[in-house]
Amino acid sequence: MDQTTFEKELAMCRKLHHEKKGCNWGKCENCGVIPLLYKLHKGVILEDEESIRKAKEEVFGEPI
Repeated sequence: MDQTTFEKELAMCRKLHHEKKGCNWGKCENCGVIPLLYKLHKGVILEDEESIRKAKEEVFGEPI
């Protein structure tokens, strides 16, 4: 996944998180989209709860 697509997808997650705390994929705290985006773009597999929480906090700009 290229950088532009990655950033667009994260921006969409961020927007929906701030508006509704979720989307059609589910609630943000249980969602796997951000770990999937990191895997597709950076080749990094986020498996443990701590690394997933940190990535989501980084994207959303607030604690989950």
